[in-house]
Amino acid sequence: MPDISDPVDKAAAARTPAVDRDAVEAFKARLRTHMTRTVGKGEITATDRDWYNVTAHTVRDLIVEGWMDSNRDAYKQDAKRVYYLSLEFLIGRSLIKNLLNTGAYSLAEQALEELGHPLHRIAQQEPEAALGNGGLGRLAACFMDSMATVGIPGYGYGIRYHFGMFAQLIDDDGQQVEMPENWLRFGDVWEFARPEFQFPVKFFGQVIEFNDEKGRKRRQWTDTEEVLAQAYDLPIAGFNRRTVNNLRLWVARSSQAFDLKQFSRGDYIEAVRHQSESESLTRVLYPDDSTFLGRLLRLKQEYFFVSASLQDILRRFFNAHEDLAALPDKVAIQLNDTHPAIGVAELMRMLIDVYQLEWDAAWDITVRTFSYTNHTLLPEALESWPLHMFESMLPRHLEIIYEINHRFLQEVRRRHPGDNDLVRRVSMIGEDGERQVRMAHLAFVGSHRVNGVSAVHTELMKSGIFADLHEMFPDRIVNMTNGITPRRWLNQCNPDLSTLIGDRIGGDWVTDLAALRDLEGLADDAGFQADYAAVKQANKVRLAEFIRTKLDLVVDPQSMFDVQIKRIHEYKRQLLNLLHVIGHYNRLRANPQMEAAPRTVIFAGKAAPGYHVARQIVRLINAVADVVNHDPAIGDRLKVVFLPNYNVSLAELVIPAADLSQQISTAGTEASGTGNMKLALNGALTIGTRDGANIEIAEEVGEENIFFFGLSADEANRMRFHGPYDPWVHYHGDPDLRLVLDMIAGGYFHPHEPYCFAPIFDLLTAHGDRYLLLADYADYVACQARVDATFRDRAAWLRRAILNTARMGKFSSDRTVLDYARDIWGVSPIQPTAG
Repeated sequence: MPDISDPVDKAAAARTPAVDRDAVEAFKARLRTHMTRTVGKGEITATDRDWYNVTAHTVRDLIVEGWMDSNRDAYKQDAKRVYYLSLEFLIGRSLIKNLLNTGAYSLAEQALEELGHPLHRIAQQEPEAALGNGGLGRLAACFMDSMATVGIPGYGYGIRYHFGMFAQLIDDDGQQVEMPENWLRFGDVWEFARPEFQFPVKFFGQVIEFNDEKGRKRRQWTDTEEVLAQAYDLPIAGFNRRTVNNLRLWVARSSQAFDLKQFSRGDYIEAVRHQSESESLTRVLYPDDSTFLGRLLRLKQEYFFVSASLQDILRRFFNAHEDLAALPDKVAIQLNDTHPAIGVAELMRMLIDVYQLEWDAAWDITVRTFSYTNHTLLPEALESWPLHMFESMLPRHLEIIYEINHRFLQEVRRRHPGDNDLVRRVSMIGEDGERQVRMAHLAFVGSHRVNGVSAVHTELMKSGIFADLHEMFPDRIVNMTNGITPRRWLNQCNPDLSTLIGDRIGGDWVTDLAALRDLEGLADDAGFQADYAAVKQANKVRLAEFIRTKLDLVVDPQSMFDVQIKRIHEYKRQLLNLLHVIGHYNRLRANPQMEAAPRTVIFAGKAAPGYHVARQIVRLINAVADVVNHDPAIGDRLKVVFLPNYNVSLAELVIPAADLSQQISTAGTEASGTGNMKLALNGALTIGTRDGANIEIAEEVGEENIFFFGLSADEANRMRFHGPYDPWVHYHGDPDLRLVLDMIAGGYFHPHEPYCFAPIFDLLTAHGDRYLLLADYADYVACQARVDATFRDRAAWLRRAILNTARMGKFSSDRTVLDYARDIWGVSPIQPTAG
């Protein structure tokens, strides 16, 4: 059989049909072998799912070969490894990504076509991996792809959620309904179960003091409950398989055997009670934390995966090293937000209680090993836990946090004698109201670097939420502007544009996004503009057909596709977008001859189950859509679409089709955003505030190629926190806005339950309009008018779109992880060696 371990590379981004005949036959032979030996079927009875499984197993074989090589190289070179701890890894589907990254896409496409099973149909059988929800998880997935592509040896650590967060349905009343996301119903072809790696994770119990053999006082955590963490591995292949890294996910198993005695007595529920309680730990991402039990489960999840990961990291370290003093030289642990922040206390516990290091040595190792990424500027989003809950579940860790805090506050008092208010603000124990353990403070003090994810976010960290800690550690905060992987967010999701770019400037951009700058010279080229427009239009037709099929709604692909796709939250201001939609609807009705581009406004995103306001926003969007879309006076001039169950696969469909990208969060609230980068890379123009990475995108693409509006972060913060701000002034002073709000409050969009949206009216008026929607409304409407005028000038719009694509090179996650490697982790790419 001819060797296909190194199939023809996918030149540039094009899916080249001309491939080696022998290689195609070899690929078909491998498919058939897996059909017989892995699936256990013949071709006559095989289903599309079976063909998906054998295709995935075939490409997995290619990846595993590189995986073994990467592991060997890392051990041979005694490389320092990066361990990325994240509660989410939103990896999406893997088949097409892995075919592209291994260079086997064309082989698979042709082989399957000849076998009568087109790849595009087979790929739809893959379930979406429900391992994350939003930008936090997608960033982690981009980083895993980039670390493997640039050659940084790394592990991701997270949880193998059985049901993810939830599958979102919309009922007949427009309300969100949460259903289990059973993505593992048929198993996961890509994963490897590792039952040999099971680590005990303890909860509750008590702490006792004793004297060791040298007479030193020691503390021991005892009388605990125990759950086992079992590893499952997902190999993550970089482009051209330069490096294959590992995503290790933990699943909870019972530490107690099935109770046969109880079962024999007929008490079947009690016989499996412990197993059921243990395994529930990893069933769902982000359990509803509006209840005590929900918060308890979430804290248990966080400690569970952190404890198992640290045990595994130290196990691997001891395979090659003996002296724990060398740990920071061989291990870099990145905390992706505060969810894994308990790792600081857990590593200290292990170093002191298990390995019996003295405090100062243990603390030095811990700080030099950890670094922490902050993802929020909202104080209420900085994770904290009620002291009584923390003390009950993790009593030894609370003792350690108390000691860390005590030593830290001693230094604060030494440097700022008498400043008790400063001590209160920087303490890891919050004393305002119910006493809380502040996880962000723990992560900050316990890490040698703390990074923001955009330039403005980093500066606001220094002057805002971490101002006091920044004064204590002036060199600790650094900026690492986020990035996205061009392999998925252009090469994979927009194949026609990738092919067009490859035909014009070659394929170096797939691993060097800055090479897209060569497109700048084509921005005014009429021929290239026509080709670029044709690609966009084909993507819009594809999305329009999806909308027709899924929602029974016809939209015009010639209209402007105005897109806001992200988690539903007040600060992201889907409501501001909707206020404009209603105002635009009113203007169209009042003036049928008004000159305006037809517009299709597309929303997608999930609302957290316990977040009532966000759920009401989803309901209002659907209510407005129902009225607008059925108004014969409007026709195709305005349509409103809510696409349910937003995930990576849906994003891959929407982003290439978008004309306008809504990035309209209240200035000073969005840390970075990555959806803005994906949309701009694919030629959508941004309408946004000067928030997050929008500012840096404008610096790269040019202010003239983006639509800014609204308050600055400084202005917004002054208004929000220092006032005075009276939303009623805007309500009474703007007749257009007043009509919009009165329609929401008065039942225009839900006459059968006329006051169901009155709380939204109150939120924006009587309750203070916390996120300044009314303050920004008039400027937003004016900015949308500029958008409309530009869209009707097709040559001007296309020029701006092409320049957006051409100038997004800075926002590759390859650049981001290399910056982390140089400035935070202290690691270098490994050099592949011959086998």
